[in-house]
Amino acid sequence: MRTRFVLFIAALVLPWAPLFAAPPAEPAPDTMQARVMGCAACHGAHGEGTDNDYFPRLAGKPAGYLYNQLIAFRDGGRSYPPMNYLLAYLPDAYLKQIADFFAQQHPPYPPPATPKVDAALLALGKSLVLNGAPNRNVPACAACHGAGLTGMEPAIPGLVGLHADYISAQLGAFRYGTRRAASPDCMHDIASHLAERDITAIAAWLAAQPAPADPKPAPPAPLPLACGSVPH
Repeated sequence: MRTRFVLFIAALVLPWAPLFAAPPAEPAPDTMQARVMGCAACHGAHGEGTDNDYFPRLAGKPAGYLYNQLIAFRDGGRSYPPMNYLLAYLPDAYLKQIADFFAQQHPPYPPPATPKVDAALLALGKSLVLNGAPNRNVPACAACHGAGLTGMEPAIPGLVGLHADYISAQLGAFRYGTRRAASPDCMHDIASHLAERDITAIAAWLAAQPAPADPKPAPPAPLPLACGSVPH
């Protein structure tokens, strides 16, 4: 009797089951934008950066630069465990696709930061960025990173739109060798000639600069020194 009752209930319910079942989940779109969503939490939905001082803007930087950094994180030239782990098994071709994607993004730049240093230190930063310090073998930042400081094709990054603490940390990392680039490592050589005060000044002045009306990287041009990360 009990078996008949169960069969009777099943006969009543089963024809209606499809009406109550959850609809099948749609597959995620197979696009690069969907694939890099893991980057968004730290770098913004379009690579625009976030309020965190140490997560930089990626959008609009030269693809060659972004590719070099992805390779460096994967292979140990740069050390940040989440990035090292995330990229550990990704092939070169896929890293190139990621770099190309972010290079083509152009979200608005953030407003410039309010300086936290005095006018004298800002003036020093401006002088080093625009003129360098030839007596110490320090070229102007603008000589490589472009007159608008938006980078230079094919592999030199823009400096506007970055937090002062991030810029300072990267100059320190180049100086002490915890961030490395292909030999000759021009940024290590330059940072080795900068004092702590110079680094603070450069970072503060750069962070206070607005993005130019045309933020595209500058076209390739001769560099004042040899840089292994920039193909010749």
